[in-house]
Amino acid sequence: MKPTRVRDLVVAGLVAALLANLLVRLSYGSLPAFPAAAGVTLGLLGLAEVVAGNVLRARIQRRPGARPVQPLVAARAVLVAQASALGGAVVAGLWAGLLSYVLPRSAEVDAAAGDATAAGIGLLCAIGLVAGALWLERCCRTPDDPDRGGPAEDTDGR
Repeated sequence: MKPTRVRDLVVAGLVAALLANLLVRLSYGSLPAFPAAAGVTLGLLGLAEVVAGNVLRARIQRRPGARPVQPLVAARAVLVAQASALGGAVVAGLWAGLLSYVLPRSAEVDAAAGDATAAGIGLLCAIGLVAGALWLERCCRTPDDPDRGGPAEDTDGR
């Protein structure tokens, strides 16, 4: 498996931000208010991935008292981390698109001020999910990875 590239996450987030901003521009008046705690769940998921990453890291490094981890468990954790990173980047882009529309209007429109708070919290929590996912993915690397990120080179020169 190849590690998640931050560049790919940024591109996904930017595309989502542009689409969200366009959608909000076209339909903001008909949207319901966004609850302030709407994005907190993503932050909690990011925190859970950090904890899981630390536990898996200890098991992969075979620290005293830690059970060895089966390769399939680590592979599944990497898949969850990669999916969470991409999903978190897209949701961060959606919150950023909303925030870029409502923040300039928050001084004049009360609904925009409340939505700016929700979008700011959601954006921070989505970024927390991306960070937690990248940490989980990093923790699942084995200690003998040749260059800590690239594919291993075959021993016969291929």
